[in-house]
Amino acid sequence: MVSGKSILVTGSHRSGTTWVGKMIAASPSVGYIQEPFFPGRRPGICGVIFPYPFAYVTDDNEEAFYRHMEAMLAFRFRLGAALAALKTPRDAAIMLKYGTQFCCSRARRAIPLVKDPLAVFSAEWLARRFDMRVIVMIRHPAAFACSIRRANWRHDFSSFLQQPLLLRDHLSPYEEEIRAFVKEERDILYQAAFLWKLIYSVAHKYRQAHPEWIFLRYEDMASDPLGQFASVFQKLDLDFSPHVQRIIKDYSNPANPSMPRRGSVRFGKRNSKALVQHWKTELTGAEILRLRRGVGDIADGFYLDSDWHAR
Repeated sequence: MVSGKSILVTGSHRSGTTWVGKMIAASPSVGYIQEPFFPGRRPGICGVIFPYPFAYVTDDNEEAFYRHMEAMLAFRFRLGAALAALKTPRDAAIMLKYGTQFCCSRARRAIPLVKDPLAVFSAEWLARRFDMRVIVMIRHPAAFACSIRRANWRHDFSSFLQQPLLLRDHLSPYEEEIRAFVKEERDILYQAAFLWKLIYSVAHKYRQAHPEWIFLRYEDMASDPLGQFASVFQKLDLDFSPHVQRIIKDYSNPANPSMPRRGSVRFGKRNSKALVQHWKTELTGAEILRLRRGVGDIADGFYLDSDWHAR
């Protein structure tokens, strides 16, 4: 029996949130909503523009966000705003894609699934205010950093300093370090390690406070996709149908490429089991050691010493 509760899939970016979100959304009972927290997200999906990456919404500042999130979870596509923002034929194609998805999901009364790593710091508010079931994806710090470097995704840490509520509730122990990263740009691996530490210091608190949430390590999901997804579908009260199983097999098949084209971050079919191990060949021993020191003991809450071995 379908529970009807909305679902949030979050965690760090490059942690498998898209893969897990889309595989769950392979269920005909679920409707997929992509990254409303992304700053400057194309109009139509959500009526509010989030000012920062990793925006923090809580009871103290929810007034600007609540009704827009409520409308989004009801699959009310903002067609007027989307039309006003059109500039290119590609914009029109994207508007048509998302608009159609929202319309179909609303018509079949689908369960909303929001896939958004940038919503990780707002997960408690979303769960509390909209009764969402939360899935937090976790990925090994070295694999995360390796993926960040491959995509050349640098992070502007000043956005954390511009969110006093986030500092107050979660990141105050790291404020001095954040200011140091803002003052002087660091090597991209240092950036990735520190960002991972910030995200998963909060995820560690979540795991202690919310035993009802689902916490998934990417490595476990990728090594046994069918077995792990069967468990997830059971926890979400969703039918793990042969159709869903075929899609999961298709997107994690050993015959698929293990890596995307260098520089590409697009979602696609992968040899999921092989991808788990790739960082061990791409990073040097010195880089792995530096990353381990960078994430500190936060990583020990998720990974064993043996999980850091390069070979």
